[in-house]
Amino acid sequence: MAYAIADVELTEPLPGLALDSAEVGAFILLRADGRPVHYSMHSLPAGARLSAEELERLLGRPVAGALLEYAVLAELRPPVAFHPVDLTVAICTRARPQLLASCLRSVLALRPEDAADPRHFDVLVVDNDPPDDATKRLVEGMPGIRYVREPRPGLDFARNRALADAAGTWIAYLDDDVVVDHGWLDGLEEAVAENPDAASVTGLVLPFELATSAQIIFERRGGFGRGCRKLRFAGPAGPDNPLFPLGAGIFGAGCNMMLRADVVRALGGFDEALDTGRPLAGGGDLDIWSRIARAGHPLAYEPRMLVFHRHRRDHASLRRQYWSWGEGFMAYLSKTASVDATQRSKAARLVAWWLRYQARSVAASMPPRRDLPADLALAELAGGLVGLGGSYGRSRRRTARIRAADA
Repeated sequence: MAYAIADVELTEPLPGLALDSAEVGAFILLRADGRPVHYSMHSLPAGARLSAEELERLLGRPVAGALLEYAVLAELRPPVAFHPVDLTVAICTRARPQLLASCLRSVLALRPEDAADPRHFDVLVVDNDPPDDATKRLVEGMPGIRYVREPRPGLDFARNRALADAAGTWIAYLDDDVVVDHGWLDGLEEAVAENPDAASVTGLVLPFELATSAQIIFERRGGFGRGCRKLRFAGPAGPDNPLFPLGAGIFGAGCNMMLRADVVRALGGFDEALDTGRPLAGGGDLDIWSRIARAGHPLAYEPRMLVFHRHRRDHASLRRQYWSWGEGFMAYLSKTASVDATQRSKAARLVAWWLRYQARSVAASMPPRRDLPADLALAELAGGLVGLGGSYGRSRRRTARIRAADA
């Protein structure tokens, strides 16, 4: 089972849509003048052929609504002068040279070759606990990229190494399994121009492919997408969210985030006891966003800063991802409650809300509804319960041993 992915520019005549015999639906991204304005998923007969008129009927009101909203916002938005951003793009990776190569090619396609060009930016690859030299050899074959090796295993060790080596005022973290859109750099510059006081900017994350059932399930449940509207988060509380900023998933996705390097350094960098791989594979992005917000810095979300993510292709990998999301989220909340007394009441209420939400998800995975395969719903709940049961403390002890061994 697969879905086609269609990228449609609304300021041009609508194209037709043709599925191949293995495709039973389509993910459709709508743009206006290159900007993402709407996306949706549609089940279709295998091998369906839609004319432009049929595609317009399929999309229905979202086409007109997206164009109208875009036109109104473009008219109301005050003009802002965009300037090149002093930027380091950091890609933390481990033993995935083929994915890394694709990511790097998309990044380099946006960078002027002339280092004197004001839009030229630094690109840094952090090779985390590499089992071989394949990543180093790849980077050596792509001139203009800096390579550093971080021997201590764990994503946040790698992120902190990138932070220490970053040359730019801003550091954009990309996962090695994303491909950046042609408008990514424009969106980044636009977000900084519109939010000069922000310490974090995240962008839209959409699927690179929907070639397997696992990928379709993940995207149907929301994927990494946060919509096509600009967002800004500032102040002690979020809009209609009394638990702000602890529900930090609202800020975006860690595979496509940009941070002010000086702010993150002042906060002590990423917590290396989070995002440690199989022992505790999550929570680092949530933790840094929450700490940024609690320190009083605004955060922004810019959909034009778009990347395409390669979702987990098989069911077992997706199940591990849901488990890690549950465990990482609860480990992050446990850590926050232990170090910040002002957030303990919020953390307790958020845990209670999350457990109720996950219980409803498990119930909805059972017959007759089956909104999500039951093992996936149970995996996220089970991961969260493990996270509540001391994952963060165990990970801190493990991380201390890693630091001691490297000393």
